[in-house]
Amino acid sequence: MSTETPRAPGAGRWTQFIDDIVAGDWIDPQTHQNERVPYEAIVIDETLAGREAELVAALNLGTTLAIVCDTKTYAVLGRRVEAALASIAACTPVILEHPHADAATVELVRARTAQAGAVVAVGSGTINDLCKYATFLDGKKYCVFATASSMNGYTSTTASITLPSGFKTSFAAHAPRGVFIDLAISAAAPIKLKAAGLGDSLCRSTAQVDWWLSHRLFGTPYSSLPFRLQAADEPQMIEHAPGLAAGTTDAVGYLHRVLILVGFGVSFVGATHPGSMGEHQISHYIDSFAGARHPGTTHGQQVGVASLTMARLQHALLARETPPRIRPTRIDRAELETRLDPDNAQKCIAEWSLKALDERGAAELNGTLEALWPELRAECAAFMLPVERMHWALAAAGGATTALDLGLEPGFYREAVLHAREMRNRYSALDLLADSGELESLVERET
Repeated sequence: MSTETPRAPGAGRWTQFIDDIVAGDWIDPQTHQNERVPYEAIVIDETLAGREAELVAALNLGTTLAIVCDTKTYAVLGRRVEAALASIAACTPVILEHPHADAATVELVRARTAQAGAVVAVGSGTINDLCKYATFLDGKKYCVFATASSMNGYTSTTASITLPSGFKTSFAAHAPRGVFIDLAISAAAPIKLKAAGLGDSLCRSTAQVDWWLSHRLFGTPYSSLPFRLQAADEPQMIEHAPGLAAGTTDAVGYLHRVLILVGFGVSFVGATHPGSMGEHQISHYIDSFAGARHPGTTHGQQVGVASLTMARLQHALLARETPPRIRPTRIDRAELETRLDPDNAQKCIAEWSLKALDERGAAELNGTLEALWPELRAECAAFMLPVERMHWALAAAGGATTALDLGLEPGFYREAVLHAREMRNRYSALDLLADSGELESLVERET
């Protein structure tokens, strides 16, 4: 069994160490534990043309398959997959028009795949989340053929679904039986989708800092394993960022490796903390106004911009030689209810109240900060990427780097950063800065 930390591959070896992990043959060298993931196959290659039937047949999904795509992914890859799988099963194409990862579309997918024994998703974020959650609810297996390196959800066991109220949340789901990545297809995807995947990956540093802060200050469970898994590949992914805009298979290969390894980390620890903290809360706040105050950007695009913002805020916080002075958390319910509809306001109040600090909690946190601050600053510094390097990578990949690039009014984006901490019961640098009374001025300066 392999105990090596995963290393970045040479050309043509895109599943090096990934194969060991999927097979259950990799042992964490720090814990000496045999880590396992709930997948049967993960295949990344320069092309998968002609291998589709062989790959799916090995999963034993049955003799009736629904091929779920949207109109674009059907044209790019779905038609090819459908034709190939016709040799092993009765295939029904389910082509969705402009789908959204929301509760209503989940039910539509369930209805249109009801007669199928299993589902083959062909797409990226929205299609994968819809199929993942629909098949989880129906107790069916599914696999996915990726069409873009746009997000890290291919191997995650959660699905991000928007509720009827507009509140976006992560639901427990299940893993695909197989993840199949044709690098030629991904390399030809729109630049904004490839850059979105990079944005969703660059949050590693900001999420790790936030999670570590929560762990050290409140004892939140923490694991370094997800970050160690991707440590060797992250520098290669960043170095190859210009290749995403140029459409090279090497660039999308390194990006897909990181996206896959992030999903492994989530599976290992059973939580999304390794890749979803303050920066994702900002994205979730923006998504709560989809169709109303923003023109419809992808999750990864938002996370990329939000990661730059979080990195600047974290650098400003940790540049201090003395710790911030925390005050009891202030929850202005009336003000919150003017920004959100009643259902979402109540959800946010419920989440926020769970981490709100009273006088005693604030005093205890101040004591902890006084005792830990020099050590905590040094620990977090080891996790952080230079903001300039993150910005360079996103820009070189052709990605959004500002709120204006996302089509957002700067005032709305600042609102999202100021109030994102209301969205989830996860303590981050946003809470630390807000409870010290410093967030508003920093947001004005850093955005």
